[in-house]
Amino acid sequence: MIEEASIIIPTYNEKEGIFQVIESLRSLRKRCGNHWEIIVVDDGSTDGTSEMIRDIQDIVLIHHPFNRGYGAAIKTGIRHARYNTLVISDADGTYSIEDIPRLLALLPKSEMVVGARKNKDTNIPYVRRPAKWILNKLANFLTGIKIPDLNSGLRAMKKDIVMKFCHLLPDGFSFTTTITLAMLTNDYAVEFIPIEYHLRLGRSKIRPVRDTLNFIQLIIRTVLYFDPLKIFLPISAFFFASSIAVLVLSYLFTPKVMDITTVILFISGVQILAIGMIADLIDKRSRS
Repeated sequence: MIEEASIIIPTYNEKEGIFQVIESLRSLRKRCGNHWEIIVVDDGSTDGTSEMIRDIQDIVLIHHPFNRGYGAAIKTGIRHARYNTLVISDADGTYSIEDIPRLLALLPKSEMVVGARKNKDTNIPYVRRPAKWILNKLANFLTGIKIPDLNSGLRAMKKDIVMKFCHLLPDGFSFTTTITLAMLTNDYAVEFIPIEYHLRLGRSKIRPVRDTLNFIQLIIRTVLYFDPLKIFLPISAFFFASSIAVLVLSYLFTPKVMDITTVILFISGVQILAIGMIADLIDKRSRS
């Protein structure tokens, strides 16, 4: 197992769980005898989160003067990390610290190891589950891979690879979704291992409607950046099929063939396909 790692804990108003998480990390580090640095990034907490742990001597505590977002806190931690091996986890007690050695044991042969929550949907309200299902199916289609857990907050990864995508990684909760999609669409080795997921301590910061819409926008934008034909080809095929359908149906069931509509739909399909191919060429050229 990797002995040197930077453990990054982004936190915002998590006084209920932060002390327990840090103490669990320190205990695990002592038992494993590893050189782990623990970096806690307080993202502008107003509930006294930092005061809960400020007297602990062997951690790195970084403050944001105001709340910048989950992803921004992680990026701050990454910039301050001494080691190339990174682990991120949450401060709310939802992830078991005991799973970290399992992730690190697999990291040498993979660029990222993700803790896939076996019971992640248990605590999700029923009204949010359809959106979650659509989001996962969209990500699976666009990446061509069945993703067990798109946005798990417990993962181990390599700093030098993450830094390649740092300019794309958002400051909000979609950080984990973006890094997952970025690495999968760039053919990096990503491994998922099953983990347990516990009830959080404290109040959730997720905004269901806004964050779901942001996630969908993010997935499409990320795949457009790395594999644009995944988006443009289906849209182009839809216009081609529509032009044929209009031509055939209007010939069979209307007094006059809808030739102008057919031509417009067909040309639209050609234009969308051309834009997709140009975007794909630009993407491939930028990587060479």
